[in-house]
Amino acid sequence: MNVSFHGACREVTGSCILIESDGVRFLVDCGVFQGRKFALDRNAKPFDFDPRSIDFVILTHAHLDHCGRLPKLYREGFRGQVFSTAPTRDFAEIILLDSARIIYAEAMLHKKKPLYYDYDVIGLMNLFEPLQYGKEKKVSPRVRIRLQDAGHILGSAISEVWIKNDEQEEKLVFSGDLGNPPVPLLKDTAIIKDADYLFVESTYGDRVHESKGERRKLLKEAILGSVGRSGTLMIPAFALERTQEVLYELNHLVETGKVPAIPIFVDSPLAIKATEIYKKYSRMYDKESRALIESGDDLFNFPGLEYTRAVQQSKKINRIRPPKVILAGSGMCIGGRIPHHLKFNLGDPNSHLLIISYQVAGSLGRRLFEGAKQVTIMGQRVNVKAKVSAIGSYSSHADQFKLLKWIKHFNKSKLKKVFIIHGEEKAGLALATEIRKGIKANTTVPEYTKKYNLSQ
Repeated sequence: MNVSFHGACREVTGSCILIESDGVRFLVDCGVFQGRKFALDRNAKPFDFDPRSIDFVILTHAHLDHCGRLPKLYREGFRGQVFSTAPTRDFAEIILLDSARIIYAEAMLHKKKPLYYDYDVIGLMNLFEPLQYGKEKKVSPRVRIRLQDAGHILGSAISEVWIKNDEQEEKLVFSGDLGNPPVPLLKDTAIIKDADYLFVESTYGDRVHESKGERRKLLKEAILGSVGRSGTLMIPAFALERTQEVLYELNHLVETGKVPAIPIFVDSPLAIKATEIYKKYSRMYDKESRALIESGDDLFNFPGLEYTRAVQQSKKINRIRPPKVILAGSGMCIGGRIPHHLKFNLGDPNSHLLIISYQVAGSLGRRLFEGAKQVTIMGQRVNVKAKVSAIGSYSSHADQFKLLKWIKHFNKSKLKKVFIIHGEEKAGLALATEIRKGIKANTTVPEYTKKYNLSQ
């Protein structure tokens, strides 16, 4: 049995793992590489394998760095099944259709061929087979899979895979992206107790987040500070999960009178669609959130909140006098509507950019996070005079402490190897060191496209 890594390998984006075992070939995720551009040349390169040879794909969740190349896979001949949870299937549809639109516009601008078209997304969606958490699925005579709640975003999954070779069956566990519990709306990350081979993310493998109580306090202080300065608070947020989590927090702060009901804009058509899907699957929320809904509280609606779908509505936001809060995509400040608001407001010393998402190397968000005094946005040089700060505990990824805590539940006598993936090299190596020290497991931080023989 061989495994190779075709993304998220000593880096965060582009998740794509290929497993090959006696004629069975499948992928875990097939995401885009993200950075300065939405679709880098690297995404346009042919796959290192024949898409027609892939029997099935397990999709852990619907973030673009995990699902964004699936339509390309389909376009190039893949016709197997895609296994995911039902929310992941619904989120993937709206996110991939949105990405197809952006990729097409970007390709036309640079006179390049698009990675895929909207009709490729439509064709791909017919291949999805939603699975319930905890229910086994026999996908071939030799392969069984089961999805468990990762607690990362609604519908995110840890994948358990059993592969039988001759008379021996081995178990592989793919963490996907692990959550950062406790968080609003979501249940805690499921505990898995055994595996022969573990594939674990390391996005924050070298650091520890602030406490959950601290993050609500920091959000409240950011809002009150903007009110006091009559400034604009800008929060770049992923349309899926981060926007809904912040809305949950804002709902509490406004309805309990801890912050005034100033104008708060959700300026992202994609986030608005994702919020509707969140409402559809409220039965999957944690107990606290379900109790609030049963009491009559609409978690995504409160005084001062306005959802802006149309472009003209978005343009009007910057004509409204502050104080105000703008929650807009994208989370890394690549594309979406947040660049327009940054261009308009970063030069204002009374304004505040609050970063609550991971910022990949090379992105505009990363440069601002690292203290850039001048940036180029949409071809225009912008002096950065606004306050820039970050809240790490809004991350939907487990930090080093929680990653190690999760891994410690595995049966050490059975665990043959741990592959550290989905993290920049520094984070991956740091987590590998801690696993070796604390858990004494054999660890590998794999290399891009290198094939590893699990039988050796």
